[in-house]
Formats: sequence, C-alpha cells, structure tokens
Amino acid sequence: MFNQGWYKKAKCIKSQNFNQRPNKNDISLVVIHCISLPEGQYGNYNVEKLFTNQLDCNLHQSFASLKSVEVSAHFYIKRDGEIVQFVSVDDRAWHAGVSEFQGRQGCNDFSIGIELEGTDKTAYTEQQYVSLNTLLKDLRKAYPTLINITGHQDIAPHRKTDPGNCFEWTRIIW
Repeated sequence: MFNQGWYKKAKCIKSQNFNQRPNKNDISLVVIHCISLPEGQYGNYNVEKLFTNQLDCNLHQSFASLKSVEVSAHFYIKRDGEIVQFVSVDDRAWHAGVSEFQGRQGCNDFSIGIELEGTDKTAYTEQQYVSLNTLLKDLRKAYPTLINITGHQDIAPHRKTDPGNCFEWTRIIW
C-alpha cells in the first residue's frame, strides 16, 4: 500500500513544507485535524494551495494571517472521501506546531498528520469516515509502531480546537 511512504490510494500533491524525521523508525502517533479555507467553505483547492505555498492570501480576508506560513500535513481527506497526500509518511510534515503527547514534545517528529476537510463545529461526512478508517488500517499494517491516535486539540489544548466535538471518535476503527 505504501512505496517510500507514499500511499497508493491517494492523489499525490507534493509539498515542500517538510523535513526529515529525527528517527524514521519512531512513528507512533496519528493526529487528526480539520481545515477548510475559508472556514466552512468546501470543494475548492485552497487547502492544497496552502500546503504547497501557492495560496493567494489576498483572495479572502481570513487568509491574511496565512501569509508566509509554511505548513503541511501528510494527508487531507476531502468531504467526498478523496485522499490527498502531501508528504511521505517517512518524512516530517509540519502539522502539529508546538505540541505534546504523553510527555513527549514536538509531535511532528513522531506523528502522522491527517487533515479532514471541515470545521471543528460541523459534522464530518460518511465518506470521510470510510476513507479515514481505510487509511488508518493501511497505515497500521505498514507502520506497526503506530500505537496512538489523538486530536490536534489534545496535543495543543491552549492553541487548537480541531477536530472538534463533532468528530465521532467512536466511528474510528483503531
């Protein structure tokens, strides 16, 4: 399912916003996020543009704070269930920022970031849960060191609120 960290079931759009992990064999955490640009507007390509440094920050007033921001995630699951991959799982995507999980700081070093198209206040789609569970199953087969899954809100509680209360953790097959 994976070739050098690239998922065969995903559309590949390579981001330059990544670097090497300190330890390629230490991938133990999945972090679930959500994103939409502008917030609550779906079906556009603004997230893809953000993760590839091509977003025109003059298009919408809410984009002003994103000027010169360099971020990425390993995966992005759209409302229709399409999976897009930006960074090889073997590399460190820039999705978690200042973060801590079970006493370990710098979650980007040892985690895989999965963004869901959405907001922290709206329900996610059936297609997203199906794709997410398929991806998680395939990740766990390929990376047996993956033992934990959490939300961005849990590793950066004073900064982040995603994936939010509408994310149904009970639907995750882990």
